[in-house]
Amino acid sequence: MSVLTRDEAQTRAQFLDVHRYSIDLDLTGGEETFDSRTAIQFTAAEAGDTFVELKPATLRSISLDGQPLDPAHLVENRFPLTALTAGAHELRIDAAMRYSRTGEGMHRFTDPTDGETYVYTQLFMEDVQRVFAAFDQPDLKSVFELAITAPDGWTVLGNGIAEHRGDGRWTLAATPLISTYLVAVAAGPWHSVTTEHAGLPFGIHCRRSLAPYLDADADEILDITRACFDRFHEKFDEPYPFDSYDQAFVPEFNAGAMENPGLVTFRDEFVYRSAVTDTERQTRGMVIAHEMAHMWFGDLVTLAWWDDIWLNESFAEYMGYQTLAEATRFTDTWVDFGVARKGWGYDADQRPSTHPVAPDPAAVPDTASAMLNFDGISYAKGASALRQLVAWLGEKDFLAGINAHFARHKFANATLADFIDNLASATDRDVHAWADSWLRTTGVDTLTPHVEESDGTWSLTVDHDGSRPHRIAVGAYDHAPDTHSGPDRLVLRDRFEIDVPQNGTAKALPGRRPALVVLNDGDLSYAKVRLDSTSWDTAVRDLSGIPDALTRAVVWNTARDMVRDGELAPTTYLEAARAHLPHETDLALVQGVLAFADTHIAGRYLTPENRPAALGTLTALCRDLIRRTEDGHNPGLRLIAVRHLIEAATQPDTIQDWLTNGTVPGGPELDPELRWRILTRLSVLGATDETTIAAELEQDPSATGQEGAARCRAALPTPQAKAAAWDALFNDDTLSNYLFTATAQGFWQPEQADLVRDYVPRYYPDATRLAGRRGPAIAEAAGRYAFPGHAVDAENLHLGEQALNEKDLIPALRRKLIDQVDDLRRALAVRNAH
Repeated sequence: MSVLTRDEAQTRAQFLDVHRYSIDLDLTGGEETFDSRTAIQFTAAEAGDTFVELKPATLRSISLDGQPLDPAHLVENRFPLTALTAGAHELRIDAAMRYSRTGEGMHRFTDPTDGETYVYTQLFMEDVQRVFAAFDQPDLKSVFELAITAPDGWTVLGNGIAEHRGDGRWTLAATPLISTYLVAVAAGPWHSVTTEHAGLPFGIHCRRSLAPYLDADADEILDITRACFDRFHEKFDEPYPFDSYDQAFVPEFNAGAMENPGLVTFRDEFVYRSAVTDTERQTRGMVIAHEMAHMWFGDLVTLAWWDDIWLNESFAEYMGYQTLAEATRFTDTWVDFGVARKGWGYDADQRPSTHPVAPDPAAVPDTASAMLNFDGISYAKGASALRQLVAWLGEKDFLAGINAHFARHKFANATLADFIDNLASATDRDVHAWADSWLRTTGVDTLTPHVEESDGTWSLTVDHDGSRPHRIAVGAYDHAPDTHSGPDRLVLRDRFEIDVPQNGTAKALPGRRPALVVLNDGDLSYAKVRLDSTSWDTAVRDLSGIPDALTRAVVWNTARDMVRDGELAPTTYLEAARAHLPHETDLALVQGVLAFADTHIAGRYLTPENRPAALGTLTALCRDLIRRTEDGHNPGLRLIAVRHLIEAATQPDTIQDWLTNGTVPGGPELDPELRWRILTRLSVLGATDETTIAAELEQDPSATGQEGAARCRAALPTPQAKAAAWDALFNDDTLSNYLFTATAQGFWQPEQADLVRDYVPRYYPDATRLAGRRGPAIAEAAGRYAFPGHAVDAENLHLGEQALNEKDLIPALRRKLIDQVDDLRRALAVRNAH
């Protein structure tokens, strides 16, 4: 397939002006293909040649200005348009297009619960070509007008208000000027909850089998939607630019959500059919706010080329957390960002694949390379940079610059230079210099304090390893001993702001030195921080006594970074978790620390010989949390503890009793998520079998039940189970994206290293061939979930390094392998350091 290059896109944008797409899709033709008829009205600025993109199953006909063209001229995904004259033209294309099972293009899903079928589009980057013919680049915006023929009983959703014309015919209101990748259709027998807000129709939609669960949360989802909508209208001068706002929770979605104008699509795991914590509800709220922010930044004003993807994602990430905190009951969103998202950015920024938040245009020469930048840098680091920018500029000037940007580029395209110029117009600060320091550089700065005390004063000097200026808060804390057992309570003596220039900074203050000094208190900047020795001793002893959860998140991230950098023994982190999580009140912190302890420390950083002891520590910690919640006042904390106790179980007896009895003593009762979680762990431990898995699937034949069964079957510790799972992963090209992921998650288990040892060298050639056959979505899943990350040894590292020399790797798999191999290298270094 030919990928679009930046140079080609710039040439075509100068040559063409695209006015209108009239698209007719027929979804009644069977399970494999659908009909797509497209008329494109466009103008050529001068005589010349260009091309249109499409990826059909069959190209039946194509005509230009009423004259037929030869379908045989289609080469890969491009049809040449030669000898165009200057002026207006109409291109018509009639094709059969393939449904997708990988979440790309027009994805088709049949619900195993009730047999109902649903389809939806995901057209990001270059997948519009799988649905209709297009001049597929973000800066050729156009009006889109769609008509859909759907089976009886289906509802059609799209970017604009949908009208049913009878006999299965639906029309969607014409859009304003939008980019090709933002066109959206979702069709099926949806269960819908509709309302009206600010004079616009609002709706939320899911498949029918999830109807009771959507109804249970409909008020919460719609309340958050309305609150964020109103808050954005307080922030932004430009009103919401589309005619309706639908949110569809769709099956087997590859991303968290997609910001299609007027029809946001979410992965339908956000329709909770099992118990969740308040932090998980907050995450759903953040994604709702994030996607709504895109209606302005991304949809109203769109990037000109994919090197500026951070303009979309960093802005929406920042606004998602900030606006949810301002407009809803979820006021501590930045704690979750700090402990769950920020590490994603720090990790990505320390790998060989790092890149600037705003990369040089030459580094994004085509669409294939652009896809690789959807990572922790474009999201978490970029949002952190914007948060630092707001702290430096002040929110008033920041929003003034944003509103100038919207006003100047609405329904058009803009670049980084445009964005910076518009920010600069609202402030006396040197925003261009800030952008050079923050957006054009790579890597993570490290801030290290040195604290001295003399003659009734104490002084702070900050060593700065890095190049960016930082405006940070410093928190100074003293002990305030409580009468209860456990860590001492700490109280804030002083919090002050300092600017950390490139060569460090110093400050003298009155009084004795504090017991704890925390740099970047409030987490307003993006940098690794360290503690001086006295502060570290206080943190180890009294971390859970720090009064503010966001400060505790900064300290926990310090410990996390020190483990990853080989400066802190992984067992010391575990001991700190054992000491402090029983006293922790913030669920995001408990979940984040346990996840790192389980996945990274017990799973990778400790040797196999030390893993059982680590799991024992985690089990004891989770039992403490379960005992702490026996009074029922904190069900979210109890749920986290139950989940992680299951994951850490080294013997089957306790969790088997839970499964047999259908409940944890004292609660909770086991819902489907917990039942499959227990059964997966029993599978790993060899304490269940296919008969039990099949019986559980009969009780829960849902899509998530199918995934749970696939995960369990792949986790069974028998040669036959592993061979069957491997064949499904790498030879069965009909496996959907979600069933592929579930099978991969079950396959590799640290407890089964000897059993799967021979599969480690097979992974690299098999994954390479699979990615070449099935494309980027499965390649990304194969690199993320099917990688043998448990095998932290020199042999696997060598195999991975050798694989990266192969020329046949598609970019999506190459990027994942670069990251996985570097993580292996780091894990080996951590083991060798202790």
